Amino acid sequence: MDDKQHAATAPPISPTRAFAALRHPGFQAFLGTYVLAMMADNIEHVISYWMAFRKFESPALGGFAVLSHWLPFLFFSVPAGALADRFDPRRLIQVGMAMFMAASLGWGWFFVTDSLQMWHAMVLLVLLVLHGCAGVLWQTSSQLLLHDIVGPALLPSAVRLNATARYLGLLVGPAVGSGIMLGLGPAHGIFLNAAFYLPLVLWLWKAPYGRRFSGHAVAARAVRGFADIVQTMRDIAHDKLLVSMILLAGAASFFVGNSHQAQMPGFAHDLGHGDAGLTYSMLLSADAAGALVAGFLLESRGLLRVNPRTAALLAMAWCSCLGLFALARDYPVALGLLFLAGFFELSCSSMVQTLVQLNAPQAMRGRVLGLFNMSALGLRAFSGVTIGLVGSFTGIHWSMAGSALCMLAAAAWVRWRLAPAG
Repeated sequence: MDDKQHAATAPPISPTRAFAALRHPGFQAFLGTYVLAMMADNIEHVISYWMAFRKFESPALGGFAVLSHWLPFLFFSVPAGALADRFDPRRLIQVGMAMFMAASLGWGWFFVTDSLQMWHAMVLLVLLVLHGCAGVLWQTSSQLLLHDIVGPALLPSAVRLNATARYLGLLVGPAVGSGIMLGLGPAHGIFLNAAFYLPLVLWLWKAPYGRRFSGHAVAARAVRGFADIVQTMRDIAHDKLLVSMILLAGAASFFVGNSHQAQMPGFAHDLGHGDAGLTYSMLLSADAAGALVAGFLLESRGLLRVNPRTAALLAMAWCSCLGLFALARDYPVALGLLFLAGFFELSCSSMVQTLVQLNAPQAMRGRVLGLFNMSALGLRAFSGVTIGLVGSFTGIHWSMAGSALCMLAAAAWVRWRLAPAG
């Protein structure tokens, strides 16, 4: 019995039950393969970045790697969404997985031949751009497919669980990557990593989801590339909720993003824990741990009704915790604030994404989700400027606090904008 037959014969799943989406057989397969792919993504970062740094010790190379990861989301998310509106999202995800595997195999070939030179690294950074484009195809198409798998009623639960799985991959991936690199060596390790993408590719081959099975009409309009970005903005300009949530996600990405992680060595040093060890690792993983706790707690208790003004309030709590962390001088206090920041970040980001997916018009859901990803992920390419570059003049504590304050103002404005009339 396949996923669709099981869903047809099983009783309806109550969206108020704990871990409601996890009771859906199609989502179980989707989530399991998603975790493996997310873990593989992070394993590749661990092995390839470590080898490139050991070979060249070039901070500029590392900076280009970060840009190559996020800029594709800025430029290609909406075109990828337009493709997902017109074509089968399952096949687009498979193309993305093939691109991920090509990047891993490319790194592996250079490691095996021990022929990595600086110009080779620049070629491989082109592969990192390919890696970023793979992420664009994967994330946007996955969000569209997720809606088809679970439907609107279970979507809030599914988005929370998917976000929790992403943080699980962020936590587990580096640990698994380090273990594989130690056990097999970087060359064999990155070849093995390519295999972690295969379960998702194989499941999608026959997964009975997408427009062909849901009965939704396929978008008739042609894919127009970058022109789709402007057109999508015009198409949703009248929708206060969608515009507010996309602006909220963009402000979080632009002002803060995840650039505080890149500055963690400086924060740890100032807190008296700059040496590599357990206390430094705890700082690095505190917000991911908070996000995991949020995911499990919100799902098991059914807390926080999906509401745009609640999402803005959670964003205010998140940036307040990060701002206080930037000014903290006591290690346990800083650790606790990072944990709370992770808790509020997952609570907010999953709610914002749910609201966008639920309210995006069916005919252009892919383009709207692409615009959301462009805002929520693409603008992270500039968060290093707001915290890192400004921090080189003011110090990272004040630049982080200032960025958090700007985000607080943006979230407060969104909450005010969404206040009921009268």
